[in-house]
Amino acid sequence: MAPKYKFTYFYGRGRGEPTRLIFAAAGVEFDDVRITLDQWPKVKDSLPAPMGQLPFLEVAGGVTLCQSMSIARFAAKETGLAGKTNLEQAQADMFVDEIDELLPKLAAVVFAKDEAVKAEKAKEVDKLIPEKLAKIEKLSGTNGHLVGNNLLWCDLVLFNTAFNVENYKPGTLKNYPKLNKVVDTVKANKRVAAWIAKRPDTKF
Repeated sequence: MAPKYKFTYFYGRGRGEPTRLIFAAAGVEFDDVRITLDQWPKVKDSLPAPMGQLPFLEVAGGVTLCQSMSIARFAAKETGLAGKTNLEQAQADMFVDEIDELLPKLAAVVFAKDEAVKAEKAKEVDKLIPEKLAKIEKLSGTNGHLVGNNLLWCDLVLFNTAFNVENYKPGTLKNYPKLNKVVDTVKANKRVAAWIAKRPDTKF
């Protein structure tokens, strides 16, 4: 039987990785379709992408979802990683909304081709990272999870962003002990570890 979910995104991690991590952490099988940047212009018009962009998630039954965080939030609810109560879900969403702004800013630095542009964008990111992480550190739980006592999708979103932050500036997370503990908790998850071991090694 084919998996219930078919997820299509670019070859790298980017804004699609939270959904992949959610399915992996939950032990839910999904079709992981990856498209290279070179392939994208050639296949864009032939793909069932409702908004003409990636990612999109095809769900058994004929429904296709788009927008990266909407997909990730749906996947979290489907797999039990959204939060046990309405309050936990709201807290998890709060963290995700705060964390999510960092990823495109980091990507803009990583993929900037003009050195002057890269330097200017780096200044913005260098200011934004400590601002965001300090806020999240203050509100984070102390037991290796942002919210509650169990792995939630906000932990995975933080993990994904922290991975890119550490690639950009190694050692950053050591300044935020509660967040570092969350990252360590996610790393220690056997399903997540197995996913990381098999996923392609990409720039971002």
